[in-house]
Amino acid sequence: MSKSRSMKSSAVRKSETPPGYTADSSKGPMLRYEASLPRLPVPTVSSTAHKYLETVRPHFDESALAKTQAAVKDFLQSPHVAELQRRLEARAADSSVKNWISDWWNDAAYMGYRDPVVVYVSYFYVHVDDPRIQDQSRRAATLIKAMLPFREMVETQQLQPETVKGMPLSMDSYQWMFHACRYPVKPSDTARKFDPKAHNHVVFVRKNKFYEVSLAAADGTELSAAELEVQIDKVILMAGEDSATPVGALTGENRDNWADAREALLAASSSNAESLSRIESAMTIVCLDDIMPVTREDRSWQCWVGNGRNRWYDKHQLIVFQNGKSGFLGEHSCMDGTPTLRLNEFMLASLAAGKIDLGPARTNSTGKDLPQPKELKFELDDKVKSYIHQAEKNFDDLVSKHDLHVLHYEGYGKEYIKKFKASPDAWAQLVKQLAFHKMFGRPGVCYESAQTRKYQLGRTEVIRSASSESKAWAEAMLNPDETDENRAALFRKAVSRHLQYAAWAADGQGVDRHLFGLKKCLKEGEPLPEIYKDEAFGRTSHWELSTSQLSSPFFDGWGYGEVVPDGYGLSYAIGDNYIRWTITSLKRRTAELKHYLAEAATETSAMMERAAAAAAKKAGDGAKSKL
Repeated sequence: MSKSRSMKSSAVRKSETPPGYTADSSKGPMLRYEASLPRLPVPTVSSTAHKYLETVRPHFDESALAKTQAAVKDFLQSPHVAELQRRLEARAADSSVKNWISDWWNDAAYMGYRDPVVVYVSYFYVHVDDPRIQDQSRRAATLIKAMLPFREMVETQQLQPETVKGMPLSMDSYQWMFHACRYPVKPSDTARKFDPKAHNHVVFVRKNKFYEVSLAAADGTELSAAELEVQIDKVILMAGEDSATPVGALTGENRDNWADAREALLAASSSNAESLSRIESAMTIVCLDDIMPVTREDRSWQCWVGNGRNRWYDKHQLIVFQNGKSGFLGEHSCMDGTPTLRLNEFMLASLAAGKIDLGPARTNSTGKDLPQPKELKFELDDKVKSYIHQAEKNFDDLVSKHDLHVLHYEGYGKEYIKKFKASPDAWAQLVKQLAFHKMFGRPGVCYESAQTRKYQLGRTEVIRSASSESKAWAEAMLNPDETDENRAALFRKAVSRHLQYAAWAADGQGVDRHLFGLKKCLKEGEPLPEIYKDEAFGRTSHWELSTSQLSSPFFDGWGYGEVVPDGYGLSYAIGDNYIRWTITSLKRRTAELKHYLAEAATETSAMMERAAAAAAKKAGDGAKSKL
């Protein structure tokens, strides 16, 4: 990396170490608690069985539930399941295994997953505009400049660990934030981390062409924002008006197809390996798109999928448009959204507050001694061109089947919700359930992501958001004869239940990862326990509502794709005075769900207002009667 930064000592005073944790003085602040984080626990069979049955209940009537109850009873009493539990507990107790689910989950959910990462795996952020910048080169340059100090803190381990209620979280995944790449390999992908000092460069994509730009001058001094801007202007000029054959389209392919295509690309010319290496080892990819999206929907769509060509989907990417608007596309396999949320917030907040040293203003002589950006060229034979053509077709076919809608609901936000002493997240989840009831007449099978990073190598667990309590409340909302007093009481019960399950999930005491782990402990030839064969298992893990909350005043949207063909991607953010949902699907009446979300949000607040007014009146009448 470049010269110029001095960091504070990483020494930790004993008084600063949270109770129950040990600071490793050989590590920087970022990783000092990593070794003393607790291990992910293995829930008891009894705990999982009872929670599972409760989450199944709202989706089945009593007669249909009888079969599931029998399967759960067998699950509790089965010697085979008890043996699977012993195997899982032994794995968790193995000192060489930091997290019993980590390798299994990373393979099943990410590396072994063969469908295209876009639309199915990657996630996007839409940045809030910088009102001072409408220029593409300047916006890209300032974003890169703001990224560099964060990179320095990560790579030197000087970044402070995230905490929840004073407890440090696992920071291990941060190693994959910069200078890292995912590789297409059969049957399961791999990832590689590059030395940032030996690969201190960024790669721009413009008109489907790739350009390498060093982040430091020949003497090792970090480039200023003005110097980066000059280099980006050169990239745009060098790229010209004609688009190249889009090698980047291959990264949006089915992973097996991309693995085959990469082998063909390497075989086509010995020089292609070097171009690939320079792309893969870059700090990050910066896509310079030649379009000017304006609306939330258009900006979200372009950050999510773009045109499938001016991208390199195997790495994190900054996306900057011709009009200076920008966003980020996250490569999801090695890290979840909270670390990249922190990165993007750092960049945007620091720029907004004027805390980034951008360097001297641009003059006519700025960058005159810098080398030209280096185009990373590919030699393509007919076989590779055929792979690229097919990749373009497959991408266009897949993306054309999708749509995306954004509901930026400004009726209220978390400040209003807190007046009712309710959890904003639980409130938003219940609004979703009411909207789904309005649209389909039943509860939606819902996945909400909970992070388990308080454990070593922790990633996520499922909050099963649909409950008997949320169902009772939604049905009461749709019953015109129901009283607001009872609706409000049912609402609060549903909120409490949601918070309880969310706490279980964060503690590693959810249902889904445990059931996954037990199944992974099966040996060849052993029978599958009945609980996995029961209809309820498949139905209640068929996530027709895939939901997750990331909220930031520096984002104007974020999202991802659906996880089942008949479902919805339903990301959301809760601001002080708004709730924003981004809805994606295979054109499954997406606009209608947007309508019902707005309607449900309004009806929920109106109901709570009326119930509060009625309670206040009742209290007042009671006080008067005592006079």
